[in-house]
Amino acid sequence: MDGRTREYLEGRFGDYYRSTDVPLPPAPSEREWGVIPWSAGGTRMHRHQSLLDLGELSDYLARSAPRHVYFSSARFADPGAATMDDKGWREADLVFDIDADHLPDIDPEATGYADMLEAGKQALLDLLDLLETDFDFDFDEMQAVFSGGRGYHVHVRDESVRGLDSEARREVVDYIRAIDLDFDALIETRQHGTTTQRVLRTEGGWGRRTHRRLLDFVDGLLEMEEDAALERLKELDGIGDGRAKTILGAFQNNPDAIREGNVEAGGPGVRTLVEALAQETVEAETSPIDEPVTTDTKRLIRLPKSLHGGSGLVVEPLDRDEIDDFDPLVDAVPDRFRGSEITVEVTDPGAVTFDGDSFTLESGVQSVRESLGVFLMTRGRAEKVTE
Repeated sequence: MDGRTREYLEGRFGDYYRSTDVPLPPAPSEREWGVIPWSAGGTRMHRHQSLLDLGELSDYLARSAPRHVYFSSARFADPGAATMDDKGWREADLVFDIDADHLPDIDPEATGYADMLEAGKQALLDLLDLLETDFDFDFDEMQAVFSGGRGYHVHVRDESVRGLDSEARREVVDYIRAIDLDFDALIETRQHGTTTQRVLRTEGGWGRRTHRRLLDFVDGLLEMEEDAALERLKELDGIGDGRAKTILGAFQNNPDAIREGNVEAGGPGVRTLVEALAQETVEAETSPIDEPVTTDTKRLIRLPKSLHGGSGLVVEPLDRDEIDDFDPLVDAVPDRFRGSEITVEVTDPGAVTFDGDSFTLESGVQSVRESLGVFLMTRGRAEKVTE
């Protein structure tokens, strides 16, 4: 990025901050703050600052117009101390980061930016489902945020988790990602008179999730013609003709047992089926969070409503009911950069999806919407030229 481009972007970021109310996180004076300025030759962070060092946040942002703005998940006794040991750690939000270009089945070289962000949003929804359903966190004690770049953040500020150390946070990560999940532990043995019965643990956790998938699978089978249902069962490892007929018969003749989680009904074939569905459940419903972010009790993370210096988009906080329809390449475009055109030199031509349009950019000097120009310049695909 050349000097003219940096100077232009710094000026327009300052205009954004002068026109935008950027809210403070809870307990802002207890947090460490960090910024990356529009300096030549790199992206060195200036950190170990307290809010007292910065001054009133809105004035600071308007004056300095940083390229990136961060605050700590942790709360400290002295957040401006020069070393972490001297800060005096008190507690920290539980923070999750979903990075779209690290998602399973996503090849950053072959997947467009818009498609990566859509995959990241689905991972966010999976994560929120786990946090709300399995951990019983209320969304009022959480904040979901589009990172402005390649993914999403979730801040959990429930008092019950703020004191967790790194090891306890690792256990949360292991659960959400189902790392080393003991599938045998999803089934318990219950005594019924003189007999025992093996049943799925349906009261919560991955047992309940597997049971839910089992019920959906059974409902689907029972809607099929018998031959089709048998063929569907035989697609699963370990289930041949005989077992398929036994399993289907059990589903048809004793549906209540299946709904109660009884994995004995239908013989060993049902247990095989449950094991396969448990694996499917894990593959489909885990959320591929960035593990080091969550286990770090002193992490710096982007400030909501700030601008991301690598995209020009807003680090946008999201209400729970708007996530499904949220389109970051439309809804996180700053209004401040809309309504005028600028001249840029496109240095990296090709396909672009932005602000509701998809098109192919050609290289060279051209006039574009300012919001698009800022997006291209921050992503290293264009440079500012004189008007």
